[in-house]
Amino acid sequence: MGTVAWAVVVLLLVLMESRLIYFPMRDLAAQPGAFGLAHEELRLATSDGIRLHGWWLKGRGHAALVWYHGNAGNISHRLDNARELVARFGLDLFLIDYRGYGLSEGAPSEAGLYRDGLAAYEEARRRGFAPDRIVLFGRSLGAAVAVEVALAHEVRAIVLETPFRSLPAMARDHYPFVPRFLIRSRYDTEEKIARIRAPVLILHGDRDDIVPLAHARRLFDLAPEPKRFHLIRGAGHNDTYVTGGEAYFEAWRGFLGDAGLLPPDTPGER
Repeated sequence: MGTVAWAVVVLLLVLMESRLIYFPMRDLAAQPGAFGLAHEELRLATSDGIRLHGWWLKGRGHAALVWYHGNAGNISHRLDNARELVARFGLDLFLIDYRGYGLSEGAPSEAGLYRDGLAAYEEARRRGFAPDRIVLFGRSLGAAVAVEVALAHEVRAIVLETPFRSLPAMARDHYPFVPRFLIRSRYDTEEKIARIRAPVLILHGDRDDIVPLAHARRLFDLAPEPKRFHLIRGAGHNDTYVTGGEAYFEAWRGFLGDAGLLPPDTPGER
């Protein structure tokens, strides 16, 4: 690639950074009731005044999972997975769209998503869940949000699925010709994860062609004890809980059980 062509491509990538990171969808594909989920619609405000939309999916009231989803779609595309977590573990789920996603106002940004993550956590607290009854769940981009929230607030546990080290590290994997200093968004979980003070479960597929498995391995090495790693055999980036099957949910069950986040009469099988 010639110098001029290289400069043009790099400039376009820098100018289009947000479009390369966030892929929100505005229209909701489904409602919780279609999945048999008892729920309450949520409207909440962030610290900078953005109004967010979400759902409180009702479990058994024993513990709450605050879910930070990935960079595409919206909360309606997580309902099938959510149904499994509610049915199997009795968790109450707080599933809230970031700014610019679904029915939430605004446009996504790194600072904005962190504010959205904090607002979701605070909503669970307002609904009566103490910090020691809250587990954070972040998938892909949401893993970076979950780690940021865990540094700001006490939580009982944190689950990171298909996490990446940082956006500059991801860029090096996918766009190695782009200088790292030009990437404005960081989402630097690698720098932060050692400071988490809660048990950590990391799940990652061995066929993930979006976030290389090495990212999750590196984050696991840096995370403090207690921690667990579950390799989802045969899974790519977006089919984790489907391909992972019972072994995937057993990894969840063992982790939640050790953290004291399962009702005492939770059955061994769904």
